[in-house]
Amino acid sequence: METSTVMDDKVDEYMSTSNPEDNNEDEPPKKMITKPVSQYAASLEESRCIDQMNLLGITQAKGSNQCAGDAVIPKRKSSPNYEKEREACVKHFDLWSESDQVDFVEHLISRMCHFQHGHINSYLKPMLQRDFITALPARGLDHLAENILSYLDARSLCAAELVCKEWYRVISDGMLWKKLIERMVRTDSLWRGLSERRGWGMYLFRNWPSGGGPPPNSFYRGLYPKIIEDIDMIESNWRCGRHDLKKIQCRSESSKGVYCLQYDDQKIVSGLRDNTIKIWDKQTLECKKVLTGHTGSVLCLQYDDKVIITGSSDSTVRVWDVCSGEMVNTLIHHCEAVLHLRFTNGLMVTCSKDRSIAVWDLASPTDISLRRVLVGHRAAVNVVDFDDKYIVSASGDRTIKVWNTSTCEFVRTLNGHKRGIACLQYRDRLVVSGSSDNTIRLWDIECGACLRVLEGHEELVRCIRFDNKRIVSGAYDGKIKVWDLVAALDPRAPAGTLCLRTLVEHSGRVFRLQFDEFQIVSSSHDDTILIWDFLNVQPALAEAARSPTRTYTYVSK
Repeated sequence: METSTVMDDKVDEYMSTSNPEDNNEDEPPKKMITKPVSQYAASLEESRCIDQMNLLGITQAKGSNQCAGDAVIPKRKSSPNYEKEREACVKHFDLWSESDQVDFVEHLISRMCHFQHGHINSYLKPMLQRDFITALPARGLDHLAENILSYLDARSLCAAELVCKEWYRVISDGMLWKKLIERMVRTDSLWRGLSERRGWGMYLFRNWPSGGGPPPNSFYRGLYPKIIEDIDMIESNWRCGRHDLKKIQCRSESSKGVYCLQYDDQKIVSGLRDNTIKIWDKQTLECKKVLTGHTGSVLCLQYDDKVIITGSSDSTVRVWDVCSGEMVNTLIHHCEAVLHLRFTNGLMVTCSKDRSIAVWDLASPTDISLRRVLVGHRAAVNVVDFDDKYIVSASGDRTIKVWNTSTCEFVRTLNGHKRGIACLQYRDRLVVSGSSDNTIRLWDIECGACLRVLEGHEELVRCIRFDNKRIVSGAYDGKIKVWDLVAALDPRAPAGTLCLRTLVEHSGRVFRLQFDEFQIVSSSHDDTILIWDFLNVQPALAEAARSPTRTYTYVSK
């Protein structure tokens, strides 16, 4: 007879064996209590299950947790032959291969009842649990444990430090707080900007101070909450309107007004009504260079690391070397004022008072060719924006038109504004536009639906920009308004909660603005450029009646 057959017979024999200690002849006869047959069957089944559990060596420990639906199996005294028979079964079991052992246990479990399965499950659960973070370093795999924990956010990393000393050691030795901060700097522009402005970026990405090694993990553990405190402060300053204000007084020689601007950390490039382009040092606020050549007001501009491209009321587009300031090209195509332009990745789009849109190929600053002219608007085209998919244009004819970037074919028209549209920005699926009907509209470019109308400005909305959190708009009423973009895209948000703050400092129409996580830079008909700094704010500022308390830096050139 095969060993497995012997085991099956032993199990079956044991399951059918009654306990002789259940019949004690020395005790007086007891009164018989009649029970229904079903109760006898249940009792017999329970007895069989208990013996099976004992055979497997599984008992319910006092006070231990049970699975939902588990029944409590009372501890019964084993039969005299149980220990001997179990040892015989175990000896046979040990002689089998692992696959045979698994097959036999599966066969045995299949013969058990439901609540026995629950007890077996409770017995196996702690055996299957593994502290892999502790186990991996013990096998020389510290890097795997560190890599697993490196995906945790700050709250989870704090909790992981408290699990045990070994987890804390893995986090500390792996410099996981440093890696978390580096991950945030790589993926979030706010963190990246703070790392540069606050100086702690020098301790990231292996850029250690000269003559020293990396700081310990405790340095980064302490740095993280300070960064969060900075971020919370910036957000609070935006919502409460607290800022430090710097002012550049342009002192134009003839007609006054700054129509357009763009900035980076080092400079501000501005286009003026007096036909000049002025470049300002962003730190000292001094005028470093003046570019002349246009014979009309400079209405629009954009620059990158190589060129500045400007459009003017003299109907020309001019290209300047960003370093030397030398004019390197002049494009003559539009027959009236060039009102706006955008360029990126070898493509430029310009628009004009002559109602047309021109699409250009930029091979180099001196090699720019006209690809296509888009016609469809019935009034001056005031603004254009584009990406790889769509070109978007807005006009005094109250419409926004969408064109295919690759083919230059017309796609659709967005209708809704009651008067001409003066400004627009497009990114992903979202278009935000400002109009002389004093409103701002948010659009889904794919379906053409108007998602929200923002009301609050008292005159024409002249300029608008947005990022992932905010919309910032400037108008002919001299006011700059900050709006909650996330709430504006939520149809349940009340209209009265959308405008976070109104900033009033310009004494004339606001022509252009640009902003990032830390500041707004705006220009106006009052011949000034204002820098609204929401990062470097004096502590304990009390809000004034007209605008929050602020400090001024005046530079006149």
